[in-house]
Amino acid sequence: MTTVHPRRLVVVGGSLAGLRACEAARHAGFDGAIVLVGAEAHLPYDRPPLSKAYLADDLVPEVAYQPASHFADLRIDLRLGTAATGLDPVARVLAVDGDEIPYDALVIATGSTARTLPGTEDLSGRVQALRTIDDARAARQALEEGARVVVVGAGFIGSEVAASARARGLQVTMLEAAGAPLARAFGPAMGAAVSSLHGRNGTDLRCGVGINGVAATETGLCVVGTDGSSYDADLVVVGIGAEPQTGWLEGSGLKLDDGVVCDATLSAGYAGVYAAGDVARWVNRDFDVEMRLENWTSAAEQGAVAARNAVAGPTQDYRTVPYFWSDWYGTRIQFVGVPAADDIEVVTGDPQEARFVALYRSGTRLVGALCVGYPAHTMKYRRLIGAGASWEESLAFAKSRA
Repeated sequence: MTTVHPRRLVVVGGSLAGLRACEAARHAGFDGAIVLVGAEAHLPYDRPPLSKAYLADDLVPEVAYQPASHFADLRIDLRLGTAATGLDPVARVLAVDGDEIPYDALVIATGSTARTLPGTEDLSGRVQALRTIDDARAARQALEEGARVVVVGAGFIGSEVAASARARGLQVTMLEAAGAPLARAFGPAMGAAVSSLHGRNGTDLRCGVGINGVAATETGLCVVGTDGSSYDADLVVVGIGAEPQTGWLEGSGLKLDDGVVCDATLSAGYAGVYAAGDVARWVNRDFDVEMRLENWTSAAEQGAVAARNAVAGPTQDYRTVPYFWSDWYGTRIQFVGVPAADDIEVVTGDPQEARFVALYRSGTRLVGALCVGYPAHTMKYRRLIGAGASWEESLAFAKSRA
């Protein structure tokens, strides 16, 4: 274990990436001060269950990662309910709610903010995104009261909410502006195959229908589609993506382009400044491209790498084969790698039954694998992608799994 000279590490963001950054710094032997600044008043908590078990289960699951005692044991100065408002990376000063916090090393882990529907600000609590625990509490209360649900956006969050509402036996309509759901994530054909789970489980999915507006009525809400259709609802959940939380960094000098632009070590270009999680756009040497990932695995891994590099010097690139998962209607959906491909081939199962494995080829290399209802296969394909396996090797491996 490497011992580093004492100094002050400031982590901005009470997120998974922020938590892992604090833990990794201590595990690396950092013995200086650690300050964790979080805009929310809550201890860092697990976000994936908020759109799944937190909404579907009768018992409310615990989502905090660790109790307050964990942070005390690690000697972390918690400053929750405190928003970062600015940064001077030359003077090494973080501005927070009218105060300043000097630092020697900084990890930016402010995550992302869910997009909202313009014109629905006065309908808060009835029209909402699902990003925070407070969002989830409001949605859960509505579901417990038997809400008619309209979900805007057929992405992962929206789909998980729909599945949770259907688990309660509630009426769910899902509106997706694109003609094919999840086309960017999986490609049009595979996106449609995965999304067929909605119809199989009683969710009314309508593609090619955007939103013209949402209005309050005497009996709830009326959602008006771009095709002239209308839908009665008590709860409208907006799942139309998220944007990295970088507004507070405007004017700081950091390069911002759909996130904080970083090199392969997650350095943001100024001495001691690193970024991790949803907010970081970095060079992934495994694919030689810039990426910004919004998933649990990358947030955890990046937080640890960024902190180690921040306190001990930039010695480690963050390289990864991206991995994310989602659970709908009792089916686990997993993807490893990247979806940009010259060809996609189903090697196991049948997309018509929404249970299959599809492999993604770029040139002569395996670059991605979509596993729907085959959880035991996923990590094997992730290892193949990480090892640079050829397409022929991957097909042979798939045949051996049949």
